[in-house]
Amino acid sequence: MRFGVLGPLAVWTADGRPVDVPGATVRALLADLLVHAGRPVSADRLAEDLWDGRPPGNPAGALHTKIWQLRRALERAEPGGRELVVSRPPGYLLRVRAETVDAGRFTALADRARDTPDPRDRAALLADALALWRGPAYADFSDSGFARAEITRLEERRLTALEERAEARLELGEHAALADELGALTAEHPLRERLRAAYMLALHRSGRRSQALEAYRDLRGRLREELGLDPGRAVAALHEAMLREDPAVDVPPAVPRPPRLPVPLTGLIGREDALGRVCALLDTGRLVTLTGPGGVGKTRLAIEAARRLGGDFPDGVHLVELAALGAPGDRTSVEDAVASVLGLRDGLARAHPGRPADRLLEALRTRRSLLVLDNCEHVADPAAELAELLLQSAPGLRVLATSQVPLGIPGELVEVVAPLRVPDPDADATTVAGSAAARLFTARAAAAAPGFALDAGNAAAVGAICRRLDGIPLALELAATRVRALGVHELARRLDDRFRLLDTGRRAGPPRQRTLRAMIDWSWEPLTGPERAVLRRLAAHAGGCTLHAAERTCAGDGVAAEQVAGVLTRLVDRSLVTVVDGADGPRYRLLESIAAYCVERLDEAGENEWVFRRHGDHYTALAEEAEPHLRGHDQRRWLGILDAETANLRAALDRAVRRRDGDRALRLVTALAWYRVLRGRLREAARSLEHALSLTGPPGVAAEAGAWWAGVRLMTGEPVPVPPYEEHAGDPVKLARAHWFLGAVLFNFGDRAAGERAVERALAVFRAHGDRWGEAAALWTLGWHALVRCDLAALRRDAEQSHALFRRLGDRWGEMQAADNLAELAEITGDYPRAARLHRDGLRIAEELGLWTDVPVKLTGLGRVALLTGDHARAAEFHGRARRLAAEQSNRFWEIVAQAGLGQVARRQGRPDLAERHLREALDGHRRIGYEPGVAQALAELGFLAEQRGDADRALTLHLEGCAAARATGDPRALALTLEGLAGVRARTGDHAYAARLFGTAAAAAAAVDAPLPPGARGDVDR
Repeated sequence: MRFGVLGPLAVWTADGRPVDVPGATVRALLADLLVHAGRPVSADRLAEDLWDGRPPGNPAGALHTKIWQLRRALERAEPGGRELVVSRPPGYLLRVRAETVDAGRFTALADRARDTPDPRDRAALLADALALWRGPAYADFSDSGFARAEITRLEERRLTALEERAEARLELGEHAALADELGALTAEHPLRERLRAAYMLALHRSGRRSQALEAYRDLRGRLREELGLDPGRAVAALHEAMLREDPAVDVPPAVPRPPRLPVPLTGLIGREDALGRVCALLDTGRLVTLTGPGGVGKTRLAIEAARRLGGDFPDGVHLVELAALGAPGDRTSVEDAVASVLGLRDGLARAHPGRPADRLLEALRTRRSLLVLDNCEHVADPAAELAELLLQSAPGLRVLATSQVPLGIPGELVEVVAPLRVPDPDADATTVAGSAAARLFTARAAAAAPGFALDAGNAAAVGAICRRLDGIPLALELAATRVRALGVHELARRLDDRFRLLDTGRRAGPPRQRTLRAMIDWSWEPLTGPERAVLRRLAAHAGGCTLHAAERTCAGDGVAAEQVAGVLTRLVDRSLVTVVDGADGPRYRLLESIAAYCVERLDEAGENEWVFRRHGDHYTALAEEAEPHLRGHDQRRWLGILDAETANLRAALDRAVRRRDGDRALRLVTALAWYRVLRGRLREAARSLEHALSLTGPPGVAAEAGAWWAGVRLMTGEPVPVPPYEEHAGDPVKLARAHWFLGAVLFNFGDRAAGERAVERALAVFRAHGDRWGEAAALWTLGWHALVRCDLAALRRDAEQSHALFRRLGDRWGEMQAADNLAELAEITGDYPRAARLHRDGLRIAEELGLWTDVPVKLTGLGRVALLTGDHARAAEFHGRARRLAAEQSNRFWEIVAQAGLGQVARRQGRPDLAERHLREALDGHRRIGYEPGVAQALAELGFLAEQRGDADRALTLHLEGCAAARATGDPRALALTLEGLAGVRARTGDHAYAARLFGTAAAAAAAVDAPLPPGARGDVDR
């Protein structure tokens, strides 16, 4: 069970359902127990707190009754809930873990943030912590003595977290946004010097230096007047630095003998930074091990580092190749190999017969030498033993080892040799050419195929080859030898059959480096049975997996689930599995060539069917587990988890479709529908829903999927038949949510009346089943209809109720959307500061959650407010950013809205040609998607523009067309706008009486719905 005290007292079950705790006294009892955070509270103390010093006649009996009522409420909500309230001398305690109380999670996140050096991660952690607050702490008990100290403590922690987050955002250069946001906060807490210092610095770095100095003067005056104190040393020093124009407060600005080594036939490409790091490590450490997957270039890098440092070792640099020893190798064979390279086999052997280690110690004890032990992975244990012995006895010795697994001895410094950097899929030819992998491939391909060069025509194919081969130098060099025969385009197409394609290439070099398969065979051969089983089963995953997923899919048939973590660790140490940080802990992935190799091994073992079935089971369950969490406090975390698992979820769906498994396919696509809408992946959502709907599955889930499909298709601009809202066997709430979504989409992309009916019907289902999220979403959507009808009372009622419900649920997406309706209301009533604040808050939420499809919406809102307040430069900036982002996301609707905004700005700036172009394109766009409010607005703006240019006839035509479009919307404000345009034309042509009547009609239409023209929108009427 989870408990919330950062706001009104709240309790939720493990699956997120609200728990009703009846009675004010029982709620106070629960709050008192939560205040004491798992510590026992005496019965006397509880009675004193609950009845405010006036307990009933039998306080012990009355308290026992309240305890019983609390236990009953918790037990009803979740079996075993009564066990949370424990009787323990001298009274009672609530047995909860810190992470199950939002105050505990808040404190843990804030503490983690303090220990996080990276400002971006620190700001994100603090944002997550502050998002847990739903209002003042213990809001229901602000007057209760038992809660007072805890309320004060938590409020202080909250303010400190706000200050720390502001400082982190200053490090990230977000001073302009902070300057706007911190003004209200400092006004609320005028004596907090740390907060004031952050505000001053944000103002100063935003170019608002006089305001920064005024902020300091205000603080100094308040401190002297209210406390008789002067500002502290830190804020005073900041003020003095600002007066001196110290650069420190400005924006901060966003490494002997000739060695016995083989002479390379080609240059080292793409390893400049790594080479510098290896040399630096050898300068400070006596044992450096280069690890990494086979073929990544460990040997080549080690040889180059040894060559560069050769002058530092007067007694020589010696390369010992251990790959030829094979596996298993023993200590004696390793010692003999080193002795042979040092030339000791004949000399010291007679002095120390049968003891090669003693001969090595005698030879190296007084030398300053560098020993390069190459390819230790097959003989890692004996090589480690010998290296430790030699380093302990020869102080002038340095050892540079290459191995797929670290040697694991004291003092070892490990440098992981990563694959070469590959170009992004959408990189242009110049960017591709600059990537290390493409530079290596191009150089080797030009050597094999004289005349080959990377250009715009082949850059995409070269980039694909580099990515498909994971930037592994050996694989790239093998592939480059095929360019002469195949060309790069055909080579890229044939990489699915890479092992056959790259089966020859190098005649020179050791056998393990002559083909791609031989390279991976070399790493596979020494693995144990469990290691081979886990490695090949990992190939079922696309894009990596978590430890939990690996345990679910890789265990079985000789590998216990509890063994998987240990086996994975060994595979990571052997550089066969890479590990990266993920949203939900470490992720384990295979390079593509190793994955292709393991798929073959999986097929050889006859495990394909059951491994892929377990993979599908796991990711279907994950999608269904994630779906409810996308509507509450853990929204950001679960969005990140699903982002990380996108490739696996797609693979699970593809396999379900191929196997005609309609039940699994429909479960997957409906569980993921809301996630894909939030992320703006509408075409992917539509395709996956279509594939699933082509199969046979449960009618209830199919009906749900059909409504989602219609909604996303309409959003992509494709007209489709709207499925009827019919009850089916299944979850009525899930079906209602799908039809709510469809109804919301119909507002902009279809039959608005049908959409409103669908939303109202869904709202009834939500209320009947107690689905607060659905109720909030439906009220938010109905607010749009109230806005179009200019029913401002209904808009305010629905928007405020929706906003409150979303905040109570902790759904920041919903809070952001409901705030949009409130911002619209503020604009209509002329409260521009509130509208701008709501849009800024929404923009911050969208950016923090990564909801990039919502960012253009917030930017256009800010642009509209800037336009209404006369700040045309900022209005153009906001609308321009919104248009670019919407175009990048193929979000046509908001691209059109932003373009219309740019046209309005250009008209007011006196740039008629630019305004005409923007408004014409916006008008055409709105007409194509059938959005009448946009059509009416664009026609009105074009009419005003024509009138300003003196073309009365054209202005009259445009405004008459606008009147027709405005009437179609049913929005009296739209009609008033076009009537004002007609009045302007009549006034310009001298028909002043008619113009006056039109102005009066327009004013009456707006006033009838309590939406008179606000000051910021009066420019054309005043003119």
